[in-house]
Amino acid sequence: AQTLSDERESVRPCGYIIRPPERSLYYSILFYIKLLRRYSNMRFPKSRICYNLVVALGVKAQSFAIIPFISIALGENIVSCANTASSSEERKECDALKATVNSGASLSSPNDAMHLSKTHLLYGTAWKKEETAQLVSDAVRNGFRFIDTACQPKHYNEPGVGKGWSEAAAELGLSRQDFYLQSKFTSISGQDPKRIPYDQSKSIEEQVKESLQVSLKNLRTEYLDALVLHGPYHTILSTMKVWRTMESFVKEGKVRLIGISNMYDFEAFQELYNNANVKPSILQNRFYAESNFDTELRAFCKEKGILYQSFWTLTANRDALATSAIKEIARSKSLTPQTLMYAFMMTLGHTPLDGTTNVKHMQEDIALQSRIKGGEKIFADEAELRKMAEILGMPDL
Repeated sequence: AQTLSDERESVRPCGYIIRPPERSLYYSILFYIKLLRRYSNMRFPKSRICYNLVVALGVKAQSFAIIPFISIALGENIVSCANTASSSEERKECDALKATVNSGASLSSPNDAMHLSKTHLLYGTAWKKEETAQLVSDAVRNGFRFIDTACQPKHYNEPGVGKGWSEAAAELGLSRQDFYLQSKFTSISGQDPKRIPYDQSKSIEEQVKESLQVSLKNLRTEYLDALVLHGPYHTILSTMKVWRTMESFVKEGKVRLIGISNMYDFEAFQELYNNANVKPSILQNRFYAESNFDTELRAFCKEKGILYQSFWTLTANRDALATSAIKEIARSKSLTPQTLMYAFMMTLGHTPLDGTTNVKHMQEDIALQSRIKGGEKIFADEAELRKMAEILGMPDL
């Protein structure tokens, strides 16, 4: 379960598209070869990369003559740009692109809504039961486009999420590509024994595969923007069995990004990262004092270009948000204490889950998101951020 009910952007599913300079086809191909040789962390099967390159070049997908040429240049793995960048400018460019790719951004999508590198709120759907479909529809009608759920009937109504987003999308004239849909695989220990959505007698790998198929059906989609492991297993061996299966989904184009939730052990997260072939793009954790506000983990995520998603963002910090100091800061910025907290997290580069069931709060939250995406700096400088952090009891930003 990720959020309390009142806790107070077009992407191609198979990869990333990068527009070449306006030159001839020959120079465009050279542009891609140079780019792919330089940058790492784009671990997709050659066929998927080449298909996207062909589309980006404006060549019909049936024109396979170009594919072997690009594939040979690409090779099985793209060499690390960190090892090939020859200047400080190239290194900065490399770091920026790696962070963008790791955060899930489509590099030249015509619709900014699905750029995970952009500031956004993630609508949380836990504990909404039979009201899920209506609440998700309300969220979409009021501007939410990023939605989080889980294949865990104990706490989530995943079919309701599918019904809610799809019906609202049809009403508004939106397509699947206008949404970011994120679900989770939940182990047997986190399931209601009477409502496990997969065959618990099968291997871990098969459980993950069955769970994905259930999620795709429930959410009325052919792919997920992200699949998150709901929590680590007791052993790294079992955790990696799930992770390897999730990696296969990325290679098959069924899932764009993978991540993990409820992982508070820094060394364990580092071990997962180091062992992963497809690196985690998402870490979703409870944001609260008992974990030291994930200070070390968040710094690691920032370094590696991993998106940090927070849940329990408001509930766990309710006492701080009720202080006169927070209320005064919020009032000075024409915000509520709750939207100020969301602004704080987004300013730090994080993505808070927002599970509100109140339409007015939905509108307030999306209004805040629009202000930030429009370029407004809610916090004027680092000093203001540090003052907020101090009130919350955070050791550091």
